[in-house]
Amino acid sequence: MTDDRVTITAYPDGPLLVRGDVRLQTSDGRELPRTRRTLALCRCGLSTIKPLCDGTHKASGFRTDD
Repeated sequence: MTDDRVTITAYPDGPLLVRGDVRLQTSDGRELPRTRRTLALCRCGLSTIKPLCDGTHKASGFRTDD
């Protein structure tokens, strides 16, 4: 039996990690290709490859309120 649940984990001071069989699409409905099993979605708003995280949060000093 496979575990096909989708999980979204807020990484401290970083992206949202999305695991599982999920379809990601743009606001106009275009599907974004999946090349990895885990997606990292930007939370700082500074990524150059939004909605995906490019690690910019580290250099910008982004902090979460958790």
